[in-house]
Amino acid sequence: MLNCHAEIKKIKTQTKFTIALAGNPNVGKSTIFNQLTGLGAVTANYPGKTVSLNIGPAEFRGLAFGIIDLPGAYSLGAISEDQFIARRAILEKHAEVVVAVVDATNLTRNLYLTLQLIELGCPLVIALNLIDVAAKQNLLIDAKKLSQLLGVPVAPIVATTGEGIDKLIDTCAKVAAERLKINPRLPRYADEIAGLVSGLSEIIKNNLSSRPYEIRAEALAMLLLEEDEEFINYFKSDKIDSAAQKKIKQFFSIIKTGDKEKMAAKIVAARHGYADELAQAITLHTKTDKTTLATRLWRLSLSPLLGLVMLIAGLIAVFSIMYYLGGFLSFNFERLWSAFVSPYIKALIFWLFGHNAIANTLLWGLDAGIQASLSVGIPYILTFYLILAFLEDTGYLNSIAFLTDSLMHKIGLHGRSVIPLVAGAGCNVPAIIGTRVLTTKREKIIACALISLTPCSARTAVIMGAVAFFVGWQWALAIYLIDFLAIAATGKGLAIFLPGKSSGLVMEMFLFRRPTVKTVLKKTWYRFKEFIIIAAPIITIGSILLGGLYETNYIWLIAEPTKFLVQGWLGLPAVAGICLLFGILRKELALQLLLTLAIMQYGSGMQNLLSFMTKQQIFIFALVTTLYIPCIATVTVLMKELGWKIAISIALFTITLAIIIGGLANQILNLTHLL
Repeated sequence: MLNCHAEIKKIKTQTKFTIALAGNPNVGKSTIFNQLTGLGAVTANYPGKTVSLNIGPAEFRGLAFGIIDLPGAYSLGAISEDQFIARRAILEKHAEVVVAVVDATNLTRNLYLTLQLIELGCPLVIALNLIDVAAKQNLLIDAKKLSQLLGVPVAPIVATTGEGIDKLIDTCAKVAAERLKINPRLPRYADEIAGLVSGLSEIIKNNLSSRPYEIRAEALAMLLLEEDEEFINYFKSDKIDSAAQKKIKQFFSIIKTGDKEKMAAKIVAARHGYADELAQAITLHTKTDKTTLATRLWRLSLSPLLGLVMLIAGLIAVFSIMYYLGGFLSFNFERLWSAFVSPYIKALIFWLFGHNAIANTLLWGLDAGIQASLSVGIPYILTFYLILAFLEDTGYLNSIAFLTDSLMHKIGLHGRSVIPLVAGAGCNVPAIIGTRVLTTKREKIIACALISLTPCSARTAVIMGAVAFFVGWQWALAIYLIDFLAIAATGKGLAIFLPGKSSGLVMEMFLFRRPTVKTVLKKTWYRFKEFIIIAAPIITIGSILLGGLYETNYIWLIAEPTKFLVQGWLGLPAVAGICLLFGILRKELALQLLLTLAIMQYGSGMQNLLSFMTKQQIFIFALVTTLYIPCIATVTVLMKELGWKIAISIALFTITLAIIIGGLANQILNLTHLL
């Protein structure tokens, strides 16, 4: 993953100024980002953190500028990683202009963060988004009055259509070039709070030669009164001389202990109250609100009973699309590759290296490996991410998170984690990257472990191609049921044994919205690009390694050490054990490799799996394949997100779990003769 500091520095050298998009989750920051940036946008990590920033160049009327899409945050208190990153990017002044993206339909909630930005003295422009949705809810927002009350420019926009974006960027350009002077008006607080802020800020001004991040003395006083951990620790460090520390301690000693604890809450309450006053002052209800279709569907999606029915129906629809459309696209893609691409690759390789083991080994990766990446990636993963982006932009994923929150808490997670878990059904690699939305490392470990057990499209291909086709659809469903129980038990076990507890779900609930094609396609491309960049090269290299072992016949040496487990405990033929081992490189190749090795060992009469395996063996093979670590690409991304120790631990755990469950299933089927 790229380093955000390096990427921001790179953007700054290429552009005239930089904009940071700040705001609550789901207010349209990413939509604005996608509207303005092209394919040059990148995702980068903040050093030492798993939360990422989207950074990209853009152009407006010939003027090049950069955009940083900060993580959504309800406030600048460094409680979670996403809030920490948003705050640190603002404090470190990575951008010449901060754009506070505000939801016009929920001003009280959104203006709280805006007031904090004003207190910090940020060069601020407000993007008043969703004014079209507000109008449908019969809300008329006076943007001019909001600008007068806060003393900063306000640009009404509709991010999904691009309406007002040009005026927003024009305003930002003027602020960055200091052609538009802004005079922010600080929030008005009660005399008690105002007096304490004034007194403490005077001590700071008179006793500190420099201030952290060069922020205003009043802002620093407010942060100290709110008992902000970062700044409390700063004043306790050796960066502050003892005389200044003594005076600040004396100031706080005047305030009673009980009052100190209440003061932070009083400031938060006062800020919320002022945000509500502003919202009331600029909002006009034009007429009685009529319930729209979007409102009715949204309420239905949150119903404990009907919402669950809607969720089940939606999941069936999603997987039906993936199964039928994905299967159709995969079949035709393989035909096209075999007809128009593969012959030319083979001709080139044979021309360069001749007809020998080296050429055949390279073809495993450069022909079959690339084909496998694309035939799984384009039909299944791309289709899944297209559906996911659509559901995300409508707001339905928020309803799913709300519905599943109580269930997720039982396995140490919360409702937001259901989104990467669902994404794991497409591909585990981007799904694990998606766990960055979770706020603690404990939640990330649990989610990544469960995602590693979630049947991705490659494992689904094994289940459908082997079990559903040769054994029966009911046995394919049985594998999914066993896997679901394994996921539930693993989640419960990790929730009990890992220290800590699940954080609460704090998430904005908003009415369903109409997604735009451009935004959905861009979001899909960004996710699919990560799969191509991370997974495809590893699959290709792994295929070349596998091809080398196959072409040199060294592959058979692996069968003997695994004989006890594979043939004794799992009851599988030796060739199946080899395929299980190399399935770590490429799961979707397992069936093809199994049949190829069977022909080598047993002769050309092996036309399908039933020629050399019983139905019970096919079931056990697919069950074990489903449960253990999906592929080397998943292990690689686990290392990047959690470190190599945790990644290896998760991989070894899934392998052990697969062997135990597979062996037990084999013994039970031997006793019951169900197959």
